[in-house]
Amino acid sequence: MSTRKPFNSFDMAQEQFDHVAGLLGLDRATIDLLRWPLREYSFAIPVRLDDGTTRVFRGFRVQHNDARGPSKGGIRFHPAETMDTVRALAMWMTWKCAVVDIPLGGAKGGVICDPHDLSQREQERLCRGYVRQIAKNVGPVTDVPAPDVMTSAQHMLWMLDEFETVHGGKAPGFITGKPVGMGGSLGRKEATGYGVVFAIRGALKELELRPQDTRASVQGFGNVAQHAIELYQQIGGTVVAVSCWDQQDQTAYTFRKLPGVDLAELRAITDRFGGIDREKARDCGYDVLPGDQWLEQEVEILLPAALEHQITADNIERVRPTVRIIAEGANGPTGPIADQVLKERGVFMIPDLLANAGGVTCSYFEQVQNNMNYYWEKDEVLGKLDRKMTAAFLAVSELARKENLYMRDAAYVIAVSRVAEACRERGWI
Repeated sequence: MSTRKPFNSFDMAQEQFDHVAGLLGLDRATIDLLRWPLREYSFAIPVRLDDGTTRVFRGFRVQHNDARGPSKGGIRFHPAETMDTVRALAMWMTWKCAVVDIPLGGAKGGVICDPHDLSQREQERLCRGYVRQIAKNVGPVTDVPAPDVMTSAQHMLWMLDEFETVHGGKAPGFITGKPVGMGGSLGRKEATGYGVVFAIRGALKELELRPQDTRASVQGFGNVAQHAIELYQQIGGTVVAVSCWDQQDQTAYTFRKLPGVDLAELRAITDRFGGIDREKARDCGYDVLPGDQWLEQEVEILLPAALEHQITADNIERVRPTVRIIAEGANGPTGPIADQVLKERGVFMIPDLLANAGGVTCSYFEQVQNNMNYYWEKDEVLGKLDRKMTAAFLAVSELARKENLYMRDAAYVIAVSRVAEACRERGWI
């Protein structure tokens, strides 16, 4: 019988912070301030369902730290959502904003629900109910939400409309990830996935590898994964396998095709939640394997772009020796024990707070455009994103080389130092 403690995202986030706090020699007060969120909200959301009955959902909003600017973080709809998961994601958002040096803090929100089981009208009522519960505690200059797992631009627009109704005015900068034409930014849907590849491009250059000589295996086929695959293929890389969740039978499958997958082909047989039709995939020549097989492919790059805690002590030995780079498109996909093994193997880790920071960076661009009421062309948005991500990558890799640090440690050192300094300068500690 196993005595291993069940995985807890917030425990992992705190463990990562404790390690870096030791490297930086932070004082007790700074550690106590940054180790926990500044504010937490937990609330009930009663929703009238289409059949006339009422169901009560549980919602959360956590504001980890806002010393560097308004809090920023997505809202996810997930049946397994917990306060600890939201705490962890809020903390990671603080470090993510700091490592790419944008003037925002970290927050996160969530609702325990499965949108697959709700009609569009029920989802709208849930979105509006969520905003009514936190309308006094969020806003353009305090805390700016965004989409996350199983939430969309439409959800954000409903939330914006409710916020403006509550406060009696227009506030497009309250929330990001909105539809283009309704305050949303061009390039936003590509931003996170493209940002991952901008970071991969930097790692390939550092390792003196040509993109066309590399193969990748990807976990996830949502927005982040699809756009990462798109840009990675454009720069010459080959994706040999994609793993995604099947909502119908509640399990994951890996879709493999050699020499490489056809992105347009897969998109054509994918539902709006990123689930790939297995029978159609087989008809297109894909091997349909167990969901965890994405991890065992003989590739140079692994790209986890689904949920947290996917590369663990239990499966790390299945990672092939060919793997040179891991780019964390998801938040917290690598457990601490597995991370130590990868460090010892010399794998080039692009940690989540750097790899997937393209999303929050473009969200920041959306806020700026909202505040100016002036909107940029797509090429301008993606050009600014490229420069921001490249500068962040170079700063982290330079520190890693200079101080002989693991890339994750280097990213955390930069991020935590910036947040701690802001807290000190404000006189909080």
